[in-house]
Amino acid sequence: MCGGPQPGAEEPSGQSPRPRHITLGGRAAVALTVEEYDQLIASRRQIGGQSARVRVLAQRAKQAAQLLDDLEALIAAHRAGCPGHTRPAPADRPEDGTTPKPPSEDVPGRCLCGDVESLLRAHRDTVS
Repeated sequence: MCGGPQPGAEEPSGQSPRPRHITLGGRAAVALTVEEYDQLIASRRQIGGQSARVRVLAQRAKQAAQLLDDLEALIAAHRAGCPGHTRPAPADRPEDGTTPKPPSEDVPGRCLCGDVESLLRAHRDTVS
């Protein structure tokens, strides 16, 4: 085994100890204390769990994006035959894009598909 810091000894700067390089059976290796090995295994488990959560979140984001795409396509197809959709729906969202205004039945040219379209557009703008 090479000379160097004692197992588990901290470097003077307070950093983790440098790896202890050894030769074992003619192959280069790194020696760890039992505590260091346990910490390494625990870190690998944590990273594996985080990686799995990130994969799930990425899949959910893709599914949500696909849902928005499908809704936009459905609304675009419906819009042509919508009798209440004589003009584009106004932007019914406040500047911060958080809460939609309630649809108003006394506004001519308003329809559900236009309101949903505005809502989808507002959400697309906040994530783009």
